[in-house]
Amino acid sequence: MWKKLKSLHTYNGWIITFLMISGILLFLPSLRGFLSPVRVGLKQLHIGVGIASIIVLLLYLPYLKKHFKSRKQTGKRINLITILSFIVIWSISGLVLTFEKLVSETAVTVSLFLHDLFTWIGLPIILYHSITRLRWVQKQRAPLVKSEGEDGKPKIPLSRRGFIQMVAGTAFVVFIGPSFFKWLKQVMDDGGQSLKSVIANDRNQMSPPPTPLPASSPPQGGGYDGKFRVYTVTEIPKFTNDNWSFTVDGMVDHPVTYRWDDFVKLKRKVQVSDFHCVTGWSVRKVTYEGIPLKKFLEKVGVKSSAKYVKFYSGDGVYTDALSLDQARMDDVMVAVLMDGELIPSDYGGPVRLIVPRMYAYKAVKWLVRIELIDTPHLGYWQVRGYDTDAWVRK
Repeated sequence: MWKKLKSLHTYNGWIITFLMISGILLFLPSLRGFLSPVRVGLKQLHIGVGIASIIVLLLYLPYLKKHFKSRKQTGKRINLITILSFIVIWSISGLVLTFEKLVSETAVTVSLFLHDLFTWIGLPIILYHSITRLRWVQKQRAPLVKSEGEDGKPKIPLSRRGFIQMVAGTAFVVFIGPSFFKWLKQVMDDGGQSLKSVIANDRNQMSPPPTPLPASSPPQGGGYDGKFRVYTVTEIPKFTNDNWSFTVDGMVDHPVTYRWDDFVKLKRKVQVSDFHCVTGWSVRKVTYEGIPLKKFLEKVGVKSSAKYVKFYSGDGVYTDALSLDQARMDDVMVAVLMDGELIPSDYGGPVRLIVPRMYAYKAVKWLVRIELIDTPHLGYWQVRGYDTDAWVRK
């Protein structure tokens, strides 16, 4: 029994360490651009290894009772219960996120929160637990040796265990702590506070700001419900009246280019839409104000040979596309305001695409150009494995 337990423990230690590291890499917004070529593959590998961890847990269950009884010290029993609790919560929430189309949206939201929360809390615990129990650490752990200091009193040198504790603690404070508190603040702030704080730090300097329509101020939707997570594959760009323009061209009869002063004079409408991220979170009842995309298409005159609409982000990297039929849906909007405020840079402003019935990676941020084309275009994330048609589940 003990030989099998030792083997299962070793496998589980390496599996959990990989899942912790890959999970943090997948979460951190600052790494999305750097990891984009391998991100989809890393996510699939994370899921596969996660399923392997469940198999290891099932193989361990027949030994659980005897293992628990062998832990005579209270501290060791608490440690065992803690580790198993983390693994069970990760496993259940991970399965819900993997098969999110089969469960309710509430279950997905709760699971995403728990998966993230227990990762941040469990990282130092599991990492320390795994490292200190590696075979080479056990063999090389030096015994405490007493010696005399200059004052003649016994002096105890730093043990290997103490050294590892110090390194793990320092790593958490320096590298993990700031990201954890940033994440915690992000999920605990309500929508109104979050929007105000984001607007206060807006990188864009556009003037004059659009005057909100009556339905936007106060927002027709009552103020959005939820918390945005800021994801980007590049540094967030900064726009002013001097470096911003908006163009609709390609296979059209009358291409147009707007500077900011002219763009804010265009006739706008207000709609209330939900915002869904493919990673599992949503923001409800956002009051958007902008120009329906089909109005731009009517204005420029789409040539009969055009089949698709390609969108360009002002970051110079991100693109995506819709079919003409998709682009002409009533709720597809080139948005300028959200909840009565000019969309801030962190949320994709001053202008972004909104496609409520599709996941938000189709909703191009910092939109500066729309091109009519006759061949399919694979957008930034489609090239990296995401679905071309990103319909939100009903």
